Amino acid sequence: MIQDNFRFYKPCRMLQPFVRFYWAFRSDLRLNTLSFPVGCTQIIFHKRKPLYIPEFCVSQDRLTISGQVNFSSHLCSEGDLEMIVVVFHPHAMSAFLNVPTSLFYNQETSGYNLEDRNLNELSERIFDCDSDEICINLIENWLLTRLAGCKSETLRRIGRIDATVRQILYSPQTTVSDLASVACLSKKQFEREFGSLVGINPKEYARIVRFQKALSLMQNHSCQSVNLAQIAYASGYSDQSHFCREFKHFSGCTPAVLLKDTALHSDLFANPV
Repeated sequence: MIQDNFRFYKPCRMLQPFVRFYWAFRSDLRLNTLSFPVGCTQIIFHKRKPLYIPEFCVSQDRLTISGQVNFSSHLCSEGDLEMIVVVFHPHAMSAFLNVPTSLFYNQETSGYNLEDRNLNELSERIFDCDSDEICINLIENWLLTRLAGCKSETLRRIGRIDATVRQILYSPQTTVSDLASVACLSKKQFEREFGSLVGINPKEYARIVRFQKALSLMQNHSCQSVNLAQIAYASGYSDQSHFCREFKHFSGCTPAVLLKDTALHSDLFANPV
């Protein structure tokens, strides 16, 4: 996509533990861009024509819940595109939707399937609004209302898993047993809680984090200057061969090929606001 057409917004202080940022995008150009697993879930409001995802053979709904994915895909548009997106921290979306995030794994789910009247009303207000700033305020008010009604037990669960997500972001090679200890849960309890809140099992999530960490280390290098062995070590891979296999799994091609053809960018380790 064209970076100049993006606008990013920072969440208010109370929502910062749950929401990474909001972004708005509009374009009248035809688009066909490769998207990688990000490691975060999103709520997407399409104010004009939704994106088409050929790997799913489906267009996103005007109101879409985008879950964790473990493969690359293309985002296509014939133009007339305008969207506003809420990007959550990896473990936080279920606090606002009241359903396990695991339900959205490898899915582009219509938000209308949730039969959530308040969310549907929010989407209609956004579709009728011309100002991105006002739309963001509407979204924030909705999120704050949901947060105020969130059960204390749910917030405690999110807090436990927040600590383990931070540990994975810092050191993706941390074992599941050690992560369970961080959460003060048994291994089985931890895997169940992590899957419910993050939407993917901890081992698979760590793979995405390693991949995104590699992207962040590669994004300022050319194909000629990058040292793949150093990138592999710094990202938590056992060796360069492991790195190249995993990279191809998540991106569809090797690091060298992608560096030649694409301006790399890590969405997980970037802070656009």
